[in-house]
Amino acid sequence: MTTANVPITARETRTDHPNIRQISIADLMDAIAKGLADFNAMPTHFFFLAIIYPIVTFAIAGIYGELDLLPFIFPLLAGYTILGPLAATGMYELSRRREFGRYTSRTNAFLVFKSHSINAVAVLGIILMIIYFVWLFAAQLIYQQNFGNTIPDSYIGFVNQILTTPEGISMIIAGCSVGFFFAVIVLSFSVVSFPMLLDLDVGVLTAIKTSVRAVIANPVIMAVWGVIVAASLLVGSLPAFVGLCIVLPVLGHSTWHLYRKIVDC
Repeated sequence: MTTANVPITARETRTDHPNIRQISIADLMDAIAKGLADFNAMPTHFFFLAIIYPIVTFAIAGIYGELDLLPFIFPLLAGYTILGPLAATGMYELSRRREFGRYTSRTNAFLVFKSHSINAVAVLGIILMIIYFVWLFAAQLIYQQNFGNTIPDSYIGFVNQILTTPEGISMIIAGCSVGFFFAVIVLSFSVVSFPMLLDLDVGVLTAIKTSVRAVIANPVIMAVWGVIVAASLLVGSLPAFVGLCIVLPVLGHSTWHLYRKIVDC
């Protein structure tokens, strides 16, 4: 086996409660700049096309085919904010290797499957999946509370129903409020936990606790980061979702550098 295909050994931690740094907007912007540099050096947009377009195809089927799926298109796509940290795990590995001066190519993203922490990553991923399906269930309840079991008769009719009726406005407010709640939860326990699991010899609980502490120590910066993530995903979704194949990996690389700035280990 060549060194190009050897995972980096986990770094040992001095404590299960690493110090958390307070960072500035300048630090956040620097993390994003480094994430862009990583993506330019190791473009992985083709990988993300393979992840994005099965969901997009499902969305198109809902719009033009099975109209009973139409009310769930937005919740499905909004799930990128929940599953994004898991989908970007390979990007953390690439940024990690590049920072530590190890050989990197796009295929090194798959070395996460050989990582010492793959079991812990899988457990954290399962937690995210559970939250994702709870979110979909909540979205279904919100829709049924406002429209019952009514199936939209067309895409245009559904849009008009959402934007021009009291029930539609109520659904938008409830959906955005509940979605915000889920987003805050996911951000709090995953913003640095996935990169930390890859980087250090720690368990899932330690990684989650550290992530929550990072958010508590940097509430404003984490709020700004959350807005940047949401806005980036929205903009990336507009040109037929093609932009997501760039936005998702850049956010992943940036998350690695954000972790390195916040967690003192």
